[in-house]
Amino acid sequence: MFGSLLLLACLFLHLVVSIPQPACRRCCDHLPPLDDTATLRESIPAMPEVRTYINMTILKGDKGDRGERGTPGKPGIEGSLGPRGTEGLKGDKGQAGAPGDACKTQHSAFSVGRRKSLHSVYNYQALIFDTTFVNSPEHFDMFAGKYRCHVPGIYFFNVNIHTWNRKETYLHIMHNDSEKAIVYAQPSDRSIMQSQSLMLPLRGGDEVWLRLFKHERQNAIYSDDVDIYITFNGYLIKPEAE
Repeated sequence: MFGSLLLLACLFLHLVVSIPQPACRRCCDHLPPLDDTATLRESIPAMPEVRTYINMTILKGDKGDRGERGTPGKPGIEGSLGPRGTEGLKGDKGQAGAPGDACKTQHSAFSVGRRKSLHSVYNYQALIFDTTFVNSPEHFDMFAGKYRCHVPGIYFFNVNIHTWNRKETYLHIMHNDSEKAIVYAQPSDRSIMQSQSLMLPLRGGDEVWLRLFKHERQNAIYSDDVDIYITFNGYLIKPEAE
């Protein structure tokens, strides 16, 4: 059986080999030679252009959340000053402010008294006082009997004295070394009260004081340890404008 099949296969192979085959022909033999490039390009039909179209409405998703705010950028260059605008309407009057600090208010005042009588000697005498009623802020020198100006301006001064029986009363209100006003009373059997007042413009460092005349005129002023008969007062009226 196996031998018969092998014999048949050999016969079939012999028949196939013995049948003449047609000559081989290439599918591109009808085309022009390859060196004629222009002719070849014209003979080949153009390929259609393919363009891809995407429908964005299909691909678009839902709107996302708002992102965080970015860091501010650098400031730009400062521009030039613009023209001045029109003047606005006048506003309403505001309310009065609170009072200023009292410490800033300039002031100076004194009032002093003397309990002892005084008689003239061979030289002029400055009246020295032993009682202080007011001395704010310590501008009156009790040891020298002189007011020293610390706040330039206009000042008011007043002197009150009591005369001595049968003696003349003769003293001056002094501005530095210059006599400015006199307090005078002629000798009399009765003692009386005398007064003198004036205003003076003072500069810083000026002194105002009382001076009893010297011994060439017999004069005196009276006081005692019980009552005060002699007083000297002064205060700043208006400080000098700065």
